[in-house]
Amino acid sequence: MMDPMVKENLKTTPLAVRHREAGARMVDFAGWLMPVQYAGIIREHLHTRQAAGLFDTSHMGELWLEGPTARADLERLMTCRIEDLEPGRARYGLLLESGGGILEDLIAYCVAQDRFLLVVNASNAEKDRAWIEGRLSRETALTDTGGETAMLSLQGPLSREVLAPLLPTELDLASLKRFHLVETRVGGSGKAGAPTIVARTGYTGELGYELFVPRDAAAGLWDALVEHPRVEPVGLGARDTLRLEKGLPLYGNDLDETRTPIEAGLGRFVAMDTEFIGRAGLETRGEPARVLTGFVCEGRRSARGHDGITVDGRAGGEVTSGAFSPSMGRAIGLGYIERSAAQDGRSIRIDHRGVEIGATVKTPPMVE
Repeated sequence: MMDPMVKENLKTTPLAVRHREAGARMVDFAGWLMPVQYAGIIREHLHTRQAAGLFDTSHMGELWLEGPTARADLERLMTCRIEDLEPGRARYGLLLESGGGILEDLIAYCVAQDRFLLVVNASNAEKDRAWIEGRLSRETALTDTGGETAMLSLQGPLSREVLAPLLPTELDLASLKRFHLVETRVGGSGKAGAPTIVARTGYTGELGYELFVPRDAAAGLWDALVEHPRVEPVGLGARDTLRLEKGLPLYGNDLDETRTPIEAGLGRFVAMDTEFIGRAGLETRGEPARVLTGFVCEGRRSARGHDGITVDGRAGGEVTSGAFSPSMGRAIGLGYIERSAAQDGRSIRIDHRGVEIGATVKTPPMVE
């Protein structure tokens, strides 16, 4: 089902036909035609928490950095430490502008000693590519494979059980730790399968795997996964509620160039003893006036981005993300609140289009 407000000439993933066949409601997301829901956001959310949900994340940007200076360049571009990132490991970090504002949050996958895959947000892919390319050494090559690579995300407590039969028998999926990856082939039913990077990362807080495959192999892998009786396709709607329950920030909502990693509670992903772009800007800033934290509303009515937050009757912050939590049966959200009030159990009020919503501060995750 197509949303009547969807623009023409949107980019499509190699799984667009599969989404339509499954009855997905399709929407415009960052210039991509994407499924927002199939059977319903609440059902898809709970199924991912209880079994295994399959997401099409092929809209995400994939940039490869390769060459003898790729590691040193990436160490200078990202806030996290790259110098000691071993092949087969991945790390979350940020790109900052010179003053310390967040340009992007991303994951760097070290596939080989001098070969890295960067996965960036769909809305920032072109901007990120230009920013990175303009700051690389001559010996570092950048390749954008976004149009050639498909990315599937299998998330949920049964994801390992579902994926294991499609992998070579000698690969012990249980030994793949969080933020580790392996190059292999994923097939099933005796097939050799397509070359695949399997990474134990995700955006739901559950056990899960990201699968990077050639574009022409995406439909076959999707079919093999949804054949499992405990797998259901999941759209962007439940992806948002799942990440929000775990307090995972979304760029464009909770993160942007006006916020620093310290304000956003991401200081643990900043190695201040490395020479990354934006470090000097961070060092000149004092303690932030407001910090990003979570909240739980008194009922089911959800707050929305840009709703005002009041503390003790005065303006004290702003909501950046809000939604109904299927796991909790109550509305939850993230927002920037004055630092002295960002304490668990603190009562706050939210102004949602003239309607006052009572809420309580809760340090993420909202759902364990």
